[in-house]
Amino acid sequence: MAQREVQHQAACEDALSLEALVDRLVAFHASERVASLPDDAGLTAFQARIEGEMAALEPLLIGEEDRHRLAALRQWLDQDMQRLAAVFLARRDRLLAASWAVAYPESRLCAEGRVLLANAIGRDLKGPGADGVLDPGSDLAALLVGLDARAETALARQALDRYLRFSGDYGMARLLSVFRVVEALAGARRALGRRGEAGEDGERPALLAETMRACHDYLTLAEGYAEFRFPPLVIGIGVSGSGKSRFTRTLVSRLGAVRICSDVERRRVHGLDPQEGAAPAAVDIFSREATALTYRRMAECAGRLLEAGFPACVDGTFLRREQRDQLRQEAEARGLPVLLVSFEADEATLRRRIEKRAGRQGVEARESLAVLEAQQAAFEGIGDEERLHLLRLDTTADNAAETLAGLIQEHVRLT
Repeated sequence: MAQREVQHQAACEDALSLEALVDRLVAFHASERVASLPDDAGLTAFQARIEGEMAALEPLLIGEEDRHRLAALRQWLDQDMQRLAAVFLARRDRLLAASWAVAYPESRLCAEGRVLLANAIGRDLKGPGADGVLDPGSDLAALLVGLDARAETALARQALDRYLRFSGDYGMARLLSVFRVVEALAGARRALGRRGEAGEDGERPALLAETMRACHDYLTLAEGYAEFRFPPLVIGIGVSGSGKSRFTRTLVSRLGAVRICSDVERRRVHGLDPQEGAAPAAVDIFSREATALTYRRMAECAGRLLEAGFPACVDGTFLRREQRDQLRQEAEARGLPVLLVSFEADEATLRRRIEKRAGRQGVEARESLAVLEAQQAAFEGIGDEERLHLLRLDTTADNAAETLAGLIQEHVRLT
């Protein structure tokens, strides 16, 4: 075994996996909020961060083209900060006294035996705003940009999806564009800061070229985050055992979609931890009123994601037409593409999947099979208007996941 491989394995022994890191970030951000801050504390702190990064980066740029790129990004940031000021003010109660990276500077993020990021989210502990008040979205943005910069786009998409789903903080999505742009600028600053290692006389041209290439890559990332998007809404429909949850997970890595899951939001609206087990018997989270509340919550979350430019994928049974219409209107009201995906399988497959899942959970399958029958009986057929947006997917077919992603991409292009 090569020495470098041994070193990587040793470094990963105490490192966090992506799922563990995201779960700890969610818990940290929920428990470390600061009370009694001024209404504009988050806005003021982030504006100071922007000023600090701009002031530090601009003198390091040596080409006129790079200066033009930075000026364009500065203009975009100024415009978006004005547009998003009310969102910053509304998030006063979510502010943190310090970043996860400050609290856990020795933490590491590891994947497939490789250390990807120091302090687990790759945040600069010495740069502007490193130790001040911040919105938790700044921490998440540092993680996302760190992964994108290392060509780990699939991991970045998984991190975003998991964080928003388990934190329930879909309102953060509106700010992630500005947070990610500033984190990318911080990456460009750090890259150029290493240029001094090459020596003023150019004794190390390879290092100089590497730092300039890294700077340009970060500027390109920043420009990508600032692009205006027309995200689609995907509404996943299907009874128990249809495979909708498994197949919608593939849309996270393939299309960058963020999932909104009915089982998670059903628990959240009743004050229950989405990551815990079954609900207490005293709480009926499946009543008609509870279901209406759940779908209303999912529609609100989908609207926030679409408003922020993120593709939204809603995972639910959607037995009633009014439930599907409620979600569909979130996209149509914004002039955005919407696709209803009906996840389907034959009766024998549905029952076999349910029985297999019950076996894994160590419970009787009889009750779950009864739920399936009730769902099938209650399902309201697809209406004429809905068929304009409908895609039927046989989840037993070979390459169904690839077929789904391709059809969604084609639908969005044609819409």
